[in-house]
Amino acid sequence: MKLTILGCYSATPRTLNNTTSQVLELGNHMFLIDCGEGTQVQLRKHKIKFNRIKHIFISHLHGDHFFGLVGLISTFRLLTRETDLHIYGPKGIKEVVTLQMKLADSWTNYNLIFHELTSHASELIFEDEKIEVHTIPLDHRIYTNGYLFREKEGPRKLLIHAVEEANIDVAYYRKLTQGFDVENEDGITIKNELVTKAGPKPKSYAFCSDTMYKEEIVPIIKDTDVLYHESTFLEKHAHLGPKTKHATAKEAAKIAKMANVGTLLLGHYSTRYKGLNEFKEEAQEVFENVELCDDGKVFEF
Repeated sequence: MKLTILGCYSATPRTLNNTTSQVLELGNHMFLIDCGEGTQVQLRKHKIKFNRIKHIFISHLHGDHFFGLVGLISTFRLLTRETDLHIYGPKGIKEVVTLQMKLADSWTNYNLIFHELTSHASELIFEDEKIEVHTIPLDHRIYTNGYLFREKEGPRKLLIHAVEEANIDVAYYRKLTQGFDVENEDGITIKNELVTKAGPKPKSYAFCSDTMYKEEIVPIIKDTDVLYHESTFLEKHAHLGPKTKHATAKEAAKIAKMANVGTLLLGHYSTRYKGLNEFKEEAQEVFENVELCDDGKVFEF
């Protein structure tokens, strides 16, 4: 699992800081999560291939999270893209994008497929043989979702010496990797757990975009390997959280601790602060395993 932070600051782009956008590589997919201004420039800067992006997830319709989307869609068109592009986001995202394309007479030469979201409960919005993606309903000034990306259980690994000793025909090896008990050459049923072991532990990543402190998300993200949670404010500005519907670094850490996640990533910092170290220090008062996102930073888990 690889995560590339293209932008992680709040409100407005600056010369050295970009608004929210990140790329998650998981299960042979390259998912683009949010698409603030400058996203396509950041994609080029970090040598991420445009044609590998087939699914874009937009958390909400505030500009610092999706103003780069129409530009990216337009660039895909100029590059003569043919692959379908799926866009997941709040109801209204189709209207916003298609209106700009209509007025510019710039319809795509590839299929643009919108999945508009309205539910206030967590729901499954994408699934294939390797990955599931669920929404994480958040509490912001407008309708907002985070996203939980979770690998499915992979095939079991054969304990080849045990398989051979059990006198199992090679024709049954695949059934063993799928978790089934099988009969050996002597007609005896062999328990799967005696001749296989679990494959690599499935990985999971939760993206919690703009939101105030919300304990209700804890059951959805329980035991997730990595949690990205917005941390717009330090504690000295905690009083601004309820007004703006944002969280502090310490509140993000409380969520991480209650959810028993492996690693907490902080981001969406207010640009009022000169440095980031205080965010980590305040979060670590509650939860130890904290990392700071920054533009261009790459995490591999």
